[in-house]
Amino acid sequence: MIYRFDILGSTNDEARNALYGEGDVVIAEHQTAGRGQRGHTWESAVGENLTFSLILEPRFLPVNEQFLLTEVLALGLVDTLAEFGIEARIKWTNDIYVGDKKIVGMLVENSLGGGCLARTIAGIGLNVNQTEFDPSLPNPTSMSLVAGREFDREEVLARLHHHIMALYEALRCGEKAMLQSRYRSTMYRLGEMHPYALADGTIFEGIIRGVRPSGELQIEHSADGTLHEYLFKQVEFVIKK
Repeated sequence: MIYRFDILGSTNDEARNALYGEGDVVIAEHQTAGRGQRGHTWESAVGENLTFSLILEPRFLPVNEQFLLTEVLALGLVDTLAEFGIEARIKWTNDIYVGDKKIVGMLVENSLGGGCLARTIAGIGLNVNQTEFDPSLPNPTSMSLVAGREFDREEVLARLHHHIMALYEALRCGEKAMLQSRYRSTMYRLGEMHPYALADGTIFEGIIRGVRPSGELQIEHSADGTLHEYLFKQVEFVIKK
């Protein structure tokens, strides 16, 4: 079921309410305190994009396999964009890029119970019809900018919900290898040489070779050919504006 609000502080905060169950969507035209990854805020033009939270209850999924849920969500977004003629890729862990520009941001918050996930709230911000962005944002784009036309946001939301829930059911049925293979093949910068930054600011050149089932990013360092694995916040992509 879809629960609609004109304004909320954060859809993820609202989605914590036990009123909402698996598959429900909490959507707001405007968020006053929208959050992104790494503590960033999420800004979106009122009435032009989709800013919502999807509630899931993956009690079948062990905590050490929670990255599979990230794969489900990211692939659902890629599949949706493809349906509307937009080729996108997954920037580890779960941002969605078209070329070198960000079209979707996502914040996934998990609650645990008995060694498995109990509840997941996926906050998703998809730029749909916005064409002008704050100059301080590093590299935003939207469906409208990419395709050169406006989109029906309700149609986009319906297709997105369909694609995510279909992949979620595949995960429930144990199709983990398929999800892992698809996620890897859809990764942004896979197999390409690019610069990256370590947490201490050190810049190095490397090639993304894949991602472990537990979520660590695998980068081959060009300096010596060694393969390193990085957790979230241990490495950042260096992307030119």
